[in-house]
Order: sequence, then structure tokens, then C-alpha cells
Amino acid sequence: MPTEDTAAAALALNRLKRYRLIFYRFVFFSLDETYKGSVKFMMMSRIYSMLSAISLGALLLAGCASEHHDPAAEAPPKATVLTKADMNLVHVDHPDQFPLVTAEAHQAQSTLNVTGTVNADVSKTIPVISIANGRVVSIRTRLGDYVKKGELLMQVQSTDISGAFDQYLKARNDERLAKVQLDRAKLLYDKGAISHGQLEMAQNSEADAAADLTAAEEQLRVLGVNKDNPSALVNIYSPATGVIIAQNVTEAAAAGTSLAGSPNLFTIADLSHVWVICDVYENDLATVHLGETANIRLNAYPNRVLTGTISDIGAVLDPALHTGKVRIQVENPNHLMRVGMFATATFHGRKLEAHAVVPASAVLHLHDRDWVYLPAGAGEFKRISVEAGDMLPGQQQEILSGLEPGQQVVANALSMQSTVELQ
Repeated sequence: MPTEDTAAAALALNRLKRYRLIFYRFVFFSLDETYKGSVKFMMMSRIYSMLSAISLGALLLAGCASEHHDPAAEAPPKATVLTKADMNLVHVDHPDQFPLVTAEAHQAQSTLNVTGTVNADVSKTIPVISIANGRVVSIRTRLGDYVKKGELLMQVQSTDISGAFDQYLKARNDERLAKVQLDRAKLLYDKGAISHGQLEMAQNSEADAAADLTAAEEQLRVLGVNKDNPSALVNIYSPATGVIIAQNVTEAAAAGTSLAGSPNLFTIADLSHVWVICDVYENDLATVHLGETANIRLNAYPNRVLTGTISDIGAVLDPALHTGKVRIQVENPNHLMRVGMFATATFHGRKLEAHAVVPASAVLHLHDRDWVYLPAGAGEFKRISVEAGDMLPGQQQEILSGLEPGQQVVANALSMQSTVELQ
């Protein structure tokens, strides 16, 4: 066996090394000191030559013995190839039961689909603030409520009312006194008791007092206080009709431009018109033009198509994504579109493209995707994913990508899918 030959060669080599050491010691110590040097040199040379030859032979013997090995034992294991089945490739026993139709060509405008969100029209968004500083004691509306112009929203208890009413009372008293003094001055002037200059001074004092009274009354009106029936509570009314889309105040919170953390108590938006703001990549901006129409589809209502007008194309691109903001102004009947909804906008280009058209029954809607079945021969059919476009007259379905005009598909994809699931 190869293992026994290798062990014998190693044993012989170890014995030769040991004999060489014993022989060298015997010869060296048996000579005189005079001859030790020369004899040592000559004998060591011969001994080394002889033992080297023996050692080389032993090594060659060991090498030859080790070369006798079994190649099959060291060969790598044989690779096993597993074939994975194509889940979209199906086989039916009677393919003639599924008639085929040929996809026809249809000329349509090029389209660009982008995603966006519904936002309130900034020009129709109005903040609600409180001129009076104080504490909120009552809130009549909440976030999401629909309010009308002039409707009471909240009440604020404010010390500004007492200060403003105090100024009003003083201004009214000063104006009454100035009027009495003016009447007396006119009488004295008619009697020749005072000069014309003194009369003019009295007229000027009465005019200043009247101006102060008017300013005090206007301050009360701005604060929402009735001068004839003053109250420590200030009523905050809705400045416009719309939906409350933001609320930054609660009961017992501070209100006012100087006390509150946010001066806007509520934000009211008229949602009869909304904006759909989309992100369009830099390479596609050339296909978008101001004033053109765009179709809007909401994720919440996928079967409903709205129409909007491109009102603005952003002048600054996102530095990270290299996308521009495109704003579409859309009518919002019955407040169907809500702020924050996801939407898909379709822009129509100016050039025509050839798309495939198949019967609507040839398209299978499964797992939020569209599929068609193509014949693969030998009773097999392959299911491929396509991107469906608009519905055309005559129950025809436009295919934007995945299928070319002239290719054949199964006319009834739902019947094919049902047959595959039953097998």
C-alpha cells in the first residue's frame, strides 16, 4: 500500500541520520590533534557526499511512493444542476379552446405619468389670528370642520379690552368737554369778549378730541368689542368660508400675537380649487408646458379621471433628485380631493406614438398588475406583465408597454387563468 512504503522510507532516513552522527564522533575523537583538522575535513566531505546520496535516494523513494494515489478519491464532487420552473409558463391540454387575437396598432399622443400630492391653493388659504392677547376660554370649531364666513370660532378673555375701553371713555369725556368749550368760545367771540385766535384754539381742541374718540372707537371695533355693551371676552369670527386644515390652539391656551407661540390659531382653506404638485425629472421637463391640461387619477378613486391645468413649473430643481415641481390647478367638486392625497398626473405630449390595442377581455387584472397570455407552442402559454393605458371605444384596451402590435394573445385571459388554477 502507498502508506506502508512512505512509512518505511521515513524510517530508513531517520536511521541514516543517526549512523552518520555516530560515525563522525568515532573518527574525530580517535585521531591525534595534529591530524584532526585535515582528516576531519577529508572525512567529513566524503561522509557528507555519501550520506547526501543516500538521503536523496530515500526522498525519491518516498516521493515515488506518495505518487501512487487514487485520482477518484481527490476529484471534486459532481455538480448537480437544478432547473427552476417558470411560474408564468402554463400548459393546457386543449389549447384550441382558447382563441387568439392579434394586437392592433393605435396612434396616440405620447404620455408622461408622474406622482404627486394634493395641496391647498395658497391664494385661497387664510390664517385666523387674535388681535387681543389673553387666554382661550371657549372653542366652537375643530380641525376639519367646514365653516362659513362670520361664524364664531372661539372666545378669548383679554385684559386688552379694559385698557381699550378706558381710553374710549376718556376720549369721549374729552370730546364732550372740548365741544362745550367751543360753544362757549363762539358765544364770547360773538360778544367781542375774545379774539379770533382764541376761537380757533377752541375749535382745534374740539377737533383733536373728536379724533381721539374716533380712534378709541376703532380700537374697540378691531378687538371685537361693542362700545355700548363691553365684555371681557373677545369673539373670534371666521374671515372666510372653507375647511379648517390646521389648528394650533386649545382651550385655556394663550392667544394673541405677543403671547401665543404661534400667531395662527386656525388656518382656513377654500378647497373648491386645489393644487396637485408633482415631481418631474429633469429629462422629462421638456414635455411639460404651461397652460396644457393634465389628467389626474387619485389612488382613492382609481376609476375617476379629473382634469387640471398646468399653472406653474418650478424654476429650482431638487439638488438631490434633480426633479422640478410642477403645479396643476384642479377643480374640486364636492371636495372629492382631500389635502395630502396621493395622485397620478398624466401629461400628454405633442408627438404621436404607436401602441398595441387588444380587447379588454384579453387583459387580466391580478395583484395590482395587468397581464396577458401569449402562445408559446406545444399547448403552452406564457403570462407576461403589461402596462395598460386608456380604454378605447368598442371595449378595446390600450397597452402602453409590454406588448407590440402584431403579437397574438389569448382573447379571454380570465378564462385561461381559471383553467390554470383548476389544474
